[in-house]
Amino acid sequence: MKLRAQYDRGAYSESRRAFKLRDSPDPMQTDPSAQGGNGLSLTLQPELLARMPGAGSASRPETDEDVRVSIGSGRGATSRRPRAASHSHGHTHSHEHESDSSESDLESGESSSSLSELRYLLRWLKKSLPFIVILCAKLVIQHALGLAVAVGLFTTFMYVNKSIQTQVFLHDRRTKLHCVWLLLFLTSSSLLVFYTFHTQSLYRCLIFANATIDSQNFWEVLWSVGVTNFILKFFFMGLKCLILLIPSPLMTYRRRGQWYMLIEEMGQLYQVIAPVPLWFRYLVSYDEMDTSVGLTLGILLALVYLIMKLLALYGLSGSLQKQLRTFFSPEVNGAPAGPAQVREAGDICPICQADFKQPRVLVCQHIFCEECIAQWLNQERTCPLCRTVITDKVHKWKDGATSAYLQIY
Repeated sequence: MKLRAQYDRGAYSESRRAFKLRDSPDPMQTDPSAQGGNGLSLTLQPELLARMPGAGSASRPETDEDVRVSIGSGRGATSRRPRAASHSHGHTHSHEHESDSSESDLESGESSSSLSELRYLLRWLKKSLPFIVILCAKLVIQHALGLAVAVGLFTTFMYVNKSIQTQVFLHDRRTKLHCVWLLLFLTSSSLLVFYTFHTQSLYRCLIFANATIDSQNFWEVLWSVGVTNFILKFFFMGLKCLILLIPSPLMTYRRRGQWYMLIEEMGQLYQVIAPVPLWFRYLVSYDEMDTSVGLTLGILLALVYLIMKLLALYGLSGSLQKQLRTFFSPEVNGAPAGPAQVREAGDICPICQADFKQPRVLVCQHIFCEECIAQWLNQERTCPLCRTVITDKVHKWKDGATSAYLQIY
């Protein structure tokens, strides 16, 4: 009896629950308010959630409100391939970023190491500076006379070289007395050097002979070579002073320029040959070593030195041949200008701003004095007014300049 009452009560509750489920809407109905956008919303009844497998009492909602589940629209619910592609793309970018960062780290490491080495070097120089100053002072005191002579020779060369160029630029306005002074100054300076070091017989180097010095002492050989080079420069600069003393009627400006070029080329050739005996004797001398080994090594070094000299002489010989062709060939800048052309040009040279002297008309129809345009074309290739190319080469040393290159080997 009691069991029957419980069974009727359970059947009644089951039929009532079925009736509610039949009258209730679809448990997974769509929420119209969520369809207007990009998603889809489904409403689940609490009773359905209760019957779902695995839903315990702890997961049941405490309220009787509906549970809504939002499902993305077609735009959001796309396939996973683009995401995979984007993931791989991002992964690639991450690898590239890592490689770039590693390279930058390496570069920064190299730069930091170089900076550390530079700091170490500067720190070493700072600590060693007192000793370096003491050593330099000792060397200056020990070689005071030689350093004073070297400074004197260099300043003499610079002064005379600049003065000769100035006198060449002045043309007929040059001062012959100043040219005589330059010649006497060069002569006296050379004689003073030879007299001061007469025990070394430095004049013998001018005739390709060995001076009276210790052939095994590097500093004495270097000193003799340097002094000989300056004396040779003084000698050829004196020849240019003699060219300046020649009156203008006897030698035109163009001819003077050709002489300056030839003298300079011959001087450079002579300066290359002059130190050969000194260095050859120094390279062959090896008395501190075994006789056979030292002699063999000295001969090999001397042969290498001679080969280098021959190559240098070959290059200078080509330049000397060009200068000789220029010296013996007439130099023509344009054509003689007629009186009508001179009147059209205004009777005044654009360079010297004076009356024309032997006017020459160029290919661009501009007229200049013969000496003015010759001096201009010593260092330029174009017309002073219109920049039209007049010649394809520039003649060096026509302005009386002397090369400051010190031939020490």
